Amino acid sequence: MLRTLKLMILPDCEQTILLRQMTEQYRQACNFVSSYTFEHGIELNSFRLQKALYTDVREKFKLKAQMSVSVFRTVTARYKTVETQLQQKPYKIVDKYDLDEKGKPKVYKIPRDLGWLKKPIEFKRPQVDLVLSRDYSFDFEKHMLSLNTLGRRIKVGYVDSCWKHYFDGSWTFGTGKIVSLKGKWYFHIPVSKEISTTPVFDRKHVMHVVGIDRGLRFITTTYDEVGECSFESGHEAMKVRENYVHLRARLQRKGTRSAKRILNRLSGQENRWMTDVNHQLSKTLVEKYGPNTLFVLEDLVDVSFEEDNLKGSAKSNRQKRSWAFYQFEQFLTYKAAAIGSMVLKVPANYTSQRCPRCGTICKDSRDHHNHEYVCHCGYRGNDDRVGAHNLYLLGTQYISGDEHPRIRKNTSGTGIS
Repeated sequence: MLRTLKLMILPDCEQTILLRQMTEQYRQACNFVSSYTFEHGIELNSFRLQKALYTDVREKFKLKAQMSVSVFRTVTARYKTVETQLQQKPYKIVDKYDLDEKGKPKVYKIPRDLGWLKKPIEFKRPQVDLVLSRDYSFDFEKHMLSLNTLGRRIKVGYVDSCWKHYFDGSWTFGTGKIVSLKGKWYFHIPVSKEISTTPVFDRKHVMHVVGIDRGLRFITTTYDEVGECSFESGHEAMKVRENYVHLRARLQRKGTRSAKRILNRLSGQENRWMTDVNHQLSKTLVEKYGPNTLFVLEDLVDVSFEEDNLKGSAKSNRQKRSWAFYQFEQFLTYKAAAIGSMVLKVPANYTSQRCPRCGTICKDSRDHHNHEYVCHCGYRGNDDRVGAHNLYLLGTQYISGDEHPRIRKNTSGTGIS
């Protein structure tokens, strides 16, 4: 089980100067190694980089031995993260002269790797990675945290009001990261714990199947085995995000240095707020249904929110491109796994076009403007509820033994397989 503790640390004025000096030198060292990595073919091997640049890093940036080693690990880890992100988002080319069987232009995907980068990855935020026992340690009796700096070792107090249970000796601490935010200092520490009785999901003993449709009007719409449907309104969330959009626009037009500083601060505020919303939503669902629950989501990896594929207003298109759908999926996945539940991702095709009563797939049955679905068989309901219901039905197919359930439009226009 993995968690990340975010301790607020309380340095005095002199200690703050030492922390600023150390984090800035570490940042510059990361940029130095990043430039070398980019110019020499991006070889993601921290040991080879260390062999080539260790002496230069120590002499140029006055880092201590362990911090210098951590620089190479930080840089290679960042490049590997970017590499994964590029692989998940291939470059798309629309060939207007090559049409598919439906008469639509074919879309070709070109895999992307680090060779697509036009410049080295830049480390903009002052930070430093500290290794347990070498660079940091805890004195639990005095409630102090001992930290290495470029000059001397310092002891600072910390706030652990919501993290106390992680200090009972059963958790293993990893390499921590010091960051500064809005004049305050934080120490992020990954912690892990071996659990001998880790819950394992067993489809034969499923207690609940829950289809979850994600959207803007309703952040989540759920449908379960007893036919209970719940809606989590996205009105307040959209209102908050629109306020940020208008505020950023005003600041960008202003263009002053103070306006740019506020823009950077606003970005962090909005991201933290959206993260909190997704945490609360995922936590509520997991606590409501408990262990042995199968949560079914649409797989939105190949769903494009590019400008050419969006037909709504400029406002709704912007909201779709900026919404944190994937983050909610991540939070729900790990929270569910921790208690023996599971998140199943299924293809998004026809989930909002299929009638859950008769199985007919008809695009015209859905009224986007009124958010209503009306089928010729007499079924009538909310379109988001229809999506959640169809996801639930796909979940039941998985429970019955179908490893890859999906909705396919056959010659009769119906069918889940």
